[in-house]
Amino acid sequence: MDAAEATKLTEAATFVQRSLAGPRPRVGLVLGSGLGALADELTALERLPYADIPHHPTSSVAGHAGKLCLGELEGVRVACMQGRVHAYEGHASSRVVFGVRLLAELGCEVVLLSNAAGGIAERLQAGSLMRIVDHINLMGDSPLRGACERGPRFPDMSAAYDVALGQACELAARDARVELEQGVYAGMLGPSYETPAEIRMLATLGADAVGMSTVPEVIALRQLGVRVGAVSCITNLAAGRSPSPLSHAEVEATAQRVKADFIRLFRGWVARVGGGA
Repeated sequence: MDAAEATKLTEAATFVQRSLAGPRPRVGLVLGSGLGALADELTALERLPYADIPHHPTSSVAGHAGKLCLGELEGVRVACMQGRVHAYEGHASSRVVFGVRLLAELGCEVVLLSNAAGGIAERLQAGSLMRIVDHINLMGDSPLRGACERGPRFPDMSAAYDVALGQACELAARDARVELEQGVYAGMLGPSYETPAEIRMLATLGADAVGMSTVPEVIALRQLGVRVGAVSCITNLAAGRSPSPLSHAEVEATAQRVKADFIRLFRGWVARVGGGA
């Protein structure tokens, strides 16, 4: 980020810290399309609309409430992004990652992300949960483009998704009796869904699922030294696999259907991470 963006981030963090009563959060959460219900599970819950936070971009997409929620989950102090913004809404990459950079500025050393994604791999069905083990950036941009005021100029991405956090996620899934797949996530710009030919290309490249978020956020967080874990909710089958036209309504409906499993998984994950995973 350049100096101007760093200043905006500091001003936003100062506003949040002055507006809310609780202690600094330990874990950050990012909730994707239709998955924001987890934020309602927080105790001692305090909410700030993104529109009230200085310089924070706002989302125009259904299923993204656009609120920063702070409170406790499983006894762990968390800061939760209830919805995110996307590059396809017209935001520059540096603006897309403003929210996760704010989580780091507020004190989160671990951030657990979620998203809605299309299933490419044959083993994935609508409603599957997939832990992301790596990603492919096909979004045509990077949030690190431009001046570098914080973090290394050339951050290492060979272990973008923290191994210990991944193991904690697997154990949380076991305890919650939630079936959890693993796979590679491909980030595309959107907002149009992919063509069948593009899905065949992504499968050839080694992608198991595809979506329009998460990748810029992970890059920005890793530059800041924040440990990252992520889970995709497979809300639809990708083009060429689905028997019906793709729609955002299907995304939201599937997310609602798996809400209970998703919440149990993330509750257990946060408990394990907060315990030192």
